[in-house]
Amino acid sequence: MTTKTEKYIESAGLVETRDPEIGNPIYRRPSFDGPPELGEMDNQIGEALRAARERQGLTRPELAPLLGLTTQVYGRYERGESKMHVTRLVHLSELLDFSPFDLLFAAAPHLWGASKEEAELRHRLMKHIEELPLDKARLLLGVVEAFLSTQRS
Repeated sequence: MTTKTEKYIESAGLVETRDPEIGNPIYRRPSFDGPPELGEMDNQIGEALRAARERQGLTRPELAPLLGLTTQVYGRYERGESKMHVTRLVHLSELLDFSPFDLLFAAAPHLWGASKEEAELRHRLMKHIEELPLDKARLLLGVVEAFLSTQRS
């Protein structure tokens, strides 16, 4: 590794880990209980996807054609067997009316905070912000920006 890479690892707080899916060491941001394995994250995304589909009252055979997929191929996403491209995530969020943040939060809540409590609080806050009408979102943005500018100075 280069010195620049080592400095980045240190400054970003990354930890070396191994994942069964990848033969070489990888670096991850630590989680509450250590970095989750990539396969476990795929499983969490699949579970959240299944829950979103069920909330809409759809079966796999009913949803798959809307994606241009067979039921078997779509089922691999829900079982965590296939990696999902971001474009597929966007398409699914359009069809099933969920925020892509919800699936990301299901897989990696540690990206929202240093503890489970902080992560859940920030996720709840994001959910409320997504539901605000435009005029209220503008007002809130002004308040948040004013708060942040006083915090920085």
